[in-house]
Amino acid sequence: MIPLSLGAIAEIVGGTVAGERSVTVTAPAVLDGRQAEPGGLFVAFAGDHVDGHDYAGQAGRAGAVAVLGSRPTPLPTVVVEDARAALQALAVHVVGRLRDGLTVLALTGSQGKTGTKDLLAAILAGAGPTTATIGTLNNGLGVPLTMLRADEATRFLVLEMGARNVGDIAELTALVAPDIAVVLNVGQAHIGEFGSRAAIARTKGELVRGLAPGGIAVLNADDPRVLAMRSLTEGPVLTFGRTARATVRALDPTLDHLGRPTFTLRTSAASVPVTLSVPGAHQALNAAAATAAALAAGVPLTMATTALATASLSRWRMELRDLAGGARLLNDSYNANPDSTRAGLDALAAIEGKRHIAVLGEMLELGDASEAEHRAVGAYAAARADVVVAVGDGARPVADGAGERAVPLADNDATIHWLRGHLAAGDVVLVKASRGARLDLVAAALA
Repeated sequence: MIPLSLGAIAEIVGGTVAGERSVTVTAPAVLDGRQAEPGGLFVAFAGDHVDGHDYAGQAGRAGAVAVLGSRPTPLPTVVVEDARAALQALAVHVVGRLRDGLTVLALTGSQGKTGTKDLLAAILAGAGPTTATIGTLNNGLGVPLTMLRADEATRFLVLEMGARNVGDIAELTALVAPDIAVVLNVGQAHIGEFGSRAAIARTKGELVRGLAPGGIAVLNADDPRVLAMRSLTEGPVLTFGRTARATVRALDPTLDHLGRPTFTLRTSAASVPVTLSVPGAHQALNAAAATAAALAAGVPLTMATTALATASLSRWRMELRDLAGGARLLNDSYNANPDSTRAGLDALAAIEGKRHIAVLGEMLELGDASEAEHRAVGAYAAARADVVVAVGDGARPVADGAGERAVPLADNDATIHWLRGHLAAGDVVLVKASRGARLDLVAAALA
């Protein structure tokens, strides 16, 4: 965050100051007062059940010096009618001040956004100071929060952009037009909200339409819906994938005993071997996407591949750890859809172990296809795991699809109890579900 006084912030967002106007914000903005840093700004929202303004004192004790909200608080406060609009306006102002020295890269896709964003951020960090989305803060609040973390030293700003409705990504690109737009795939995530893959494709295409003048699109050559988005821009297009037509190709992936891929990244100029430190064959394609975006940003291929070797992912994303007693946990519990769950199951099967146990919860926002998709995932799991634990009523069709390998359990507590009684040395267990299922609590109990 660039330093700004409350008086200046009020002028930027069209608010008034309750308290000392000269107080200066020097640290990032947060929505959770517990995460405030010294010199930070706490953004308060009055919800149906919780009023963030009541937590201004907590934010102050954590280090926040001011609040942006809709009413005065014990801290100096910029008071506005619409805190969301004010947060976005402030972010637009800050990035606008920094724009001349900043390359903005934005990513979207039905799956793989966070993993690819993490790999790309690791590459760019070797080329210059990089600010990137933390976790999956990829909506109309999360994107401006990330934008506000940029400062005068930032050279690369990496923004993950998600959507649940047509127009969501267009709203985000209206805040900041990316210099480089990466579209990973068009899958089934949130299809219950969108209604069709065609609507999802139109929404993902909003990222390409929102490019800054002369901006570069980075598209998945293996996904026809994504590759067709090249018609949405008159600017340069780079591609990634396995097909021979891709600018950056991920070739010949093999997996070690922990499911970590080794593969070749090939461009027209060079071929470089890469070994990732995270499990999953699908990470090779994510690495190709990240590399293509980095090349678009001017990063040399060798710098990109060197960074990939040690890159890590966000919390609860393909986290592999040893458990007491000799079992292994593959914690991919942050979110799930049918495609990402299949990728997680493939990763589970690739990890060396005596038994493979898939703990699967409900995949949300699948609409009318929900039961059929859960049943299909159950059948897929049964082909790759020795035991398929289906957690909760929403995952009951997973158990139906898994047949004799299924262990249906009522809830997280029952799952924790079952795992503690059945896990043995040499077992490998995958934990995967949509965020709302909170299977991260199951993973935490095991760890």
